[in-house]
Amino acid sequence: MLKREELQRYNRQIILPEVGVEGQSLLKNARVLMIGAGGLGCPVLQYLAAAGVGKIGIIDHDVIDMSNLHRQILYNTADVGKPKATVARQKLEALNPHIDIQAYQEKLTTENSEVIINEYDVIVDGSDNFTTRYLVNDTCVSLGKPLVFGSIFKFEGHVALFNYRNGPNYRDVFPDPPADDEVPNCDEIGVIGVLPGIVGTYMANEVIKLICGIGELLSGKLLTLNALDNSVVIFSVAKQVSVPAEIPEIKKQEATINEVNIEVVNQWIAQDPNDIYLVDVREDYEYEDYNIGGINIPLYELADQVDNLPVDKKLVFCCQTGQRSRMAIQFLRSRYTGEMYSLKNGIF
Repeated sequence: MLKREELQRYNRQIILPEVGVEGQSLLKNARVLMIGAGGLGCPVLQYLAAAGVGKIGIIDHDVIDMSNLHRQILYNTADVGKPKATVARQKLEALNPHIDIQAYQEKLTTENSEVIINEYDVIVDGSDNFTTRYLVNDTCVSLGKPLVFGSIFKFEGHVALFNYRNGPNYRDVFPDPPADDEVPNCDEIGVIGVLPGIVGTYMANEVIKLICGIGELLSGKLLTLNALDNSVVIFSVAKQVSVPAEIPEIKKQEATINEVNIEVVNQWIAQDPNDIYLVDVREDYEYEDYNIGGINIPLYELADQVDNLPVDKKLVFCCQTGQRSRMAIQFLRSRYTGEMYSLKNGIF
């Protein structure tokens, strides 16, 4: 039952025919767990709290650093050095006193993941490391929990809804985690401050639609956006692999992703052009707009083209920034036996 103050607070949302009092009541009764209170977690938490999600859990073992403030806008200078989970709870309670906020000032592990995640209806993953991402995914699959996923890299972002009604999960896109040194985090590679805000609001919107049962969800899809060129592409994701009922220990692969710069690729081509097989994994319209040669196979069509890729040549993947080409190698690692390289930093 919505209180008078709540009806007033959520008025602009309730008057939407797609939401109404029924949808607002669904939000009030929902329980959402946010994994990570960093760049993605901040906007997700703010919008879900403002929207009236009745119970929000926040799990994060980190403290606020000065370098966080350009993108983690839930915090301010006076919060530096304080625990993110508890500070986030205080800020959200001030934003909306009608909701319940639970802070977990701890790290998500194989020992506590099932207990914590099982308390919530929808899980939102804004973590910044692959160990946590796979742990969250596998736990959600085991418990049958829908997972709203988001990630950021420099100027690019990803959003998806995994494990919704037994739909595709994170491992259907990335079957195995990379080694620790394969993908740099924000501390190493940088990120534009507004990107987590853009991606985070997409994630919050997906949670609200999921709870209210409205709109078209990103189940079986991966939305990618680029803040530099304003491109938004939605890839289809098919269900490919299954995860055991028990949460497995996360095992990292030993092999690293081999990266080469354009100068090395040009040297290889000059020495023996027949020894190089260049594959541009961007979308066809991106390839047609500008390319450096080779053939065009969009990233999520690679699975259907594996048998056509030569194993006796140096296979070099390229894209705009280098992210999708690295993803291509991760995706094909268990499917392709030849020599693979990613063009470092992309073609621009």
